[in-house]
Amino acid sequence: MILFLSIVKALAEVAGLALIGQAVVAAFNPMKRHENPIYKLFALLASPVNRVVRIITPKLIVDEHVPFVSFFFLLLIWLCATAGRIYFLKYVPVAGA
Repeated sequence: MILFLSIVKALAEVAGLALIGQAVVAAFNPMKRHENPIYKLFALLASPVNRVVRIITPKLIVDEHVPFVSFFFLLLIWLCATAGRIYFLKYVPVAGA
């Protein structure tokens, strides 16, 4: 279980940092951000999360705001995975020890 939570935590970190990187690149060059290869790489890494969040969120949320919602969704997943790892490491006894 700890391995599963570690993998979930790592995937949330990668996608979250991709969203942060995408925002930083967009802040430096907002008009031509879609032509930037680094921006495209970050968008590629974050696109699965953005697609899932677009499906589960109501249509009231504008498409431009989906990355922000995705980031907070990933933050929630990361916090839950971290709390789960702490719980299992602290309170669940290891078999064979």
